[in-house]
Amino acid sequence: MAFGSFDSKGASHTVSEINMVPLIDVMLVLLVIFIITAPLLSHSIKVNLPQASAEQVKEQPKAIDLAVDAQGQLFWDDQPVSMDALQGRFQEQARLDPQPQLQIRADLNTRYEVLAKIMGQARVAGIKHLGFMTRPLPAVSGAPAAPAAPAAQ
Repeated sequence: MAFGSFDSKGASHTVSEINMVPLIDVMLVLLVIFIITAPLLSHSIKVNLPQASAEQVKEQPKAIDLAVDAQGQLFWDDQPVSMDALQGRFQEQARLDPQPQLQIRADLNTRYEVLAKIMGQARVAGIKHLGFMTRPLPAVSGAPAAPAAPAAQ
């Protein structure tokens, strides 16, 4: 938008400057609106919460390490065990409070049929916490490898 000038010479030339006063007025109005509405947006309700002093549970549930090698042989905490004796051991552990977590370490070449039988027996016995132990992938770009951790259910 071009504006004319009111100089006494009578020459009409356009003024190429923007009139900033209306823009400043609009910005000041918006600033005032935001100043007024900002405290209303952060309105909170005061609640007097109860105080409690409870100690954390220091007893961690025991973890059962059940290893299965490529031939399907079972090892309960590094002791050989048969598939038939496994059901009785699961039932003993299911009665404990807190119930231990069953951590299965299976060889890469273990048949799925063996793992399915183990998981079925654990479910029938009442084992609620079941996890699979895995080995982390090799470290990338020189980062140290993390220790193997159970993949909990």
